[in-house]
Amino acid sequence: MLNIVILAAGLGKRMQSDLPKVLHPLAGKPMLAHVLDNARKLNPDRIVVVVGHGADRVKAAFANQPDLQFALQVPQHGTGHAVQQAAALLLEGDTQQDATLVLYGDVPLVQAETLQRLLDARNQGMAVLTETLPDPTGYGRIVRNDKGEVVRIVEHKDASTAEHGINEVNTGILVAPTGKLKDWLSRINNDNAQGEYYLTDTVGLSVQDGLPVHAAQPSASWETLGVNSRVQQAQLERNWQGEQARRLLEQGVTLVDPARFDLRGSLVCGRDVFIDVGCVFEGRVELADGVRIGPHCVVKDAVIGAGTQVDAFSHIQEATIADDARIGPYARLRPGADIGSQAHVGNFVEIKKSTLGQGSKANHLAYIGDTQVGARVNIGAGTITCNYDGVNKHQTIIEDDAFIGSDTQLVAPVKVGRGATLGAGTTLTKDAPAGQLTISRSQQKTIEGWVRPVKKS
Repeated sequence: MLNIVILAAGLGKRMQSDLPKVLHPLAGKPMLAHVLDNARKLNPDRIVVVVGHGADRVKAAFANQPDLQFALQVPQHGTGHAVQQAAALLLEGDTQQDATLVLYGDVPLVQAETLQRLLDARNQGMAVLTETLPDPTGYGRIVRNDKGEVVRIVEHKDASTAEHGINEVNTGILVAPTGKLKDWLSRINNDNAQGEYYLTDTVGLSVQDGLPVHAAQPSASWETLGVNSRVQQAQLERNWQGEQARRLLEQGVTLVDPARFDLRGSLVCGRDVFIDVGCVFEGRVELADGVRIGPHCVVKDAVIGAGTQVDAFSHIQEATIADDARIGPYARLRPGADIGSQAHVGNFVEIKKSTLGQGSKANHLAYIGDTQVGARVNIGAGTITCNYDGVNKHQTIIEDDAFIGSDTQLVAPVKVGRGATLGAGTTLTKDAPAGQLTISRSQQKTIEGWVRPVKKS
């Protein structure tokens, strides 16, 4: 039976923010959410989040996640004291395999594979996640005996001169038998430089009780980096973005500059995908084979078909684009936009909750909202669908092969029949019949003898 305790009670004073530290974002979601994502990959029987500063806000942020239990730590007297608050919620069975894994809400990027390796190293005893650093200043040191066995962890402020020379450090992440951990937590004290109850003191108690302490190390050094300031938050963001870029490159995706790439969710790519500089991907995005994304585009929760090209500065959100379409530059596809194969959406065109059929084009300066556009339709520059009457939204239907002249307003609800043509400048308030020209504009006049006004002296 596996318990996971996540410590998330800290104030985060150096963040200079009213937002609880664990709610600060990394790659588009709260740091605590990253920890929970990797924790759940281990299939735990219980997850307990220890909250303190901003407890109500943290609980509210994860209120819709029923697998979480919350424990309150007020006031905060150290990591050992924090886990003590969770002890009553920990599950125990009748097996020696029962374990409790302790994680940190401000150490967001430790990967599930590393955590599994730590669990495997436990071997019915205790295991700690360690790191070897060229400069271990500020970290608790891993003290081993002559046989190389871990015997205790000493905090930097409590370490001797000799112990300061140790480069193997404690990351704070450990796993221990649940029953034993509860016992050790009841035996630790705060007789140290900080006057706090250290979770790391349980290591010495494990050795004292004859239970072996093993160690494991992460696959990458960035996994165990914590966030205590905006500077560290920004550094860790770039570390993680660099790692995500590396994974995409290894899958065959072309990133023109991996340092100018941001993924705030998940990105699934086919073969020969090209992504230019400055692009941001949010939520779940799928790019099929041969998709090309131009510079400085934002794509969120979208599916883009094979061979489609998205040109510079386009924004796509909750939209679906079929194969071989052309989008942008400066196009905006809002939620519900469904773009057909070989369709074109050009510069300064906005589409919302509408379909644009196969081969249809809206190449410049248009708004299409709540509209069904058929195949091979041409929508001229300056065209808008007037879908909102101030209270309700209404639908426009444009059937196959229609031609919509420039500067046309379609006042919904209205229908343009198959093969119809609307003359430029038309304001359409009634259905336009199929195959015919419909026009609505005032009669052109020339005023004879008219003189342009001149400026008075």
